[in-house]
Amino acid sequence: MFKKVLIANRGEIALRVIRTCKEMGINTIAVYSSADADSLHVRFADEAVCIGPASSNESYLKIANIMAAAEITNADAIHPGYGFLSENAKFSKICDEHGVKFIGASPEMIEGMGDKSQAKSTMIKAGVPTVPGSEGLLKDLKHAKKSAKEIGYPVMMKATAGGGGKGMRVIKAESELEAAWESARKEAAAAFGNDGMYMEKFIEEPRHIEIQIAGDQFGNYCHLSERDCSIQRRHQKLVEETPSPFMTDKLREKMGKAAIKAASAVKYEGVGTVEFLVDKNRNFYFMEMNTRIQVEHTITEEVINFDLVKEQIKIAAGHKISGQNYYPQMHAIQCRINAEDPFNDFRPSPGAITTYHAPGGHGVRVDTHSYAGYVIPPYYDSMISKLITVAQTREEAIDKMKRALSEYVIEGIKTTIPFHQQLMEDEIFNEGNCTTKFMESFKLQPPQED
Repeated sequence: MFKKVLIANRGEIALRVIRTCKEMGINTIAVYSSADADSLHVRFADEAVCIGPASSNESYLKIANIMAAAEITNADAIHPGYGFLSENAKFSKICDEHGVKFIGASPEMIEGMGDKSQAKSTMIKAGVPTVPGSEGLLKDLKHAKKSAKEIGYPVMMKATAGGGGKGMRVIKAESELEAAWESARKEAAAAFGNDGMYMEKFIEEPRHIEIQIAGDQFGNYCHLSERDCSIQRRHQKLVEETPSPFMTDKLREKMGKAAIKAASAVKYEGVGTVEFLVDKNRNFYFMEMNTRIQVEHTITEEVINFDLVKEQIKIAAGHKISGQNYYPQMHAIQCRINAEDPFNDFRPSPGAITTYHAPGGHGVRVDTHSYAGYVIPPYYDSMISKLITVAQTREEAIDKMKRALSEYVIEGIKTTIPFHQQLMEDEIFNEGNCTTKFMESFKLQPPQED
């Protein structure tokens, strides 16, 4: 087992990894930018190294600085968390070249799954259902028009190097195609330095359901059931739950088998997630594979009583997995609490937290790096915390979430707590009928005057 793990990340996920490492008897090294000097992950790590100024390009994305921190502290492994360098093939390769174990996927796996066009080809060969679409990248506008006719409108154009909704366009008729082609390519080139595009059938009334998987160095694979991530805004997840209220036992078995096929096709090592779109008739289609721990891994942990970060570390250290599949024994919901103003188009609200009181009680989990007096910096993702409730049934998990949200006090900045409180009262949400289009019709009521 590793003696020292450097966590190449910040905030709540860095603290989450530190906690598991401490329970495993592993020393931890936090890295931080000058803007994060007062974050809890810095305080609770055994050692901490400043790796640069506030800008992520000069700190958390600066591979040379992170490797220098690993060298001076004698780290024998690096955990990348999620975001930043977690799915960076170059970083994974450099770690390997310097004899530091990257607790994540190999460069080949990251490259193979990071390029969406290549990933889709791999899944087709493996027999995993994929969304009907163009064969490879679109060569030009003429090719795009031909592909759209063959697939049938509506279609979705996507950037091959995409993420976070960048370079994505829904096209309902040929008259919209040329403008979408030009704007999507420009956006993709600016965001990723790559304007390669491909096209897929646009799935109507879709649900976003992902399967958690694990694989070891010995060719053993398992799935740890599903998470429903359909409630999204601009392709960013807001709420996740497991099990999915849309799931059936038969569909869970089929999707679990497909996810394991996907993992074995790339000889996957580590924990990862296979993401699917599921249409109203419960047909499912491979969307992408995330070769890292997910923000929403927490709810899977709660319903199967399993530490996924510990499993990640054990796999990286060469341990075998059991190979058995895991199924939800409870129901869990996660609300992402962000420093955003939900009544002002979710505008970021960085600044000092003047009052902080986290909810507690049976079946309530809060993953956070924040506290009273902490300043939410404007340079990074606006997440303050993840609030998770777990109960025997979905109805009880929702009731528990309502209670927990009513106890959650964060003052000094705007947060998404009021949005989540209204969501928990929403009829469509309570019926479990949310598709990825839910937020387009959700009406947030204006705040009541004090």
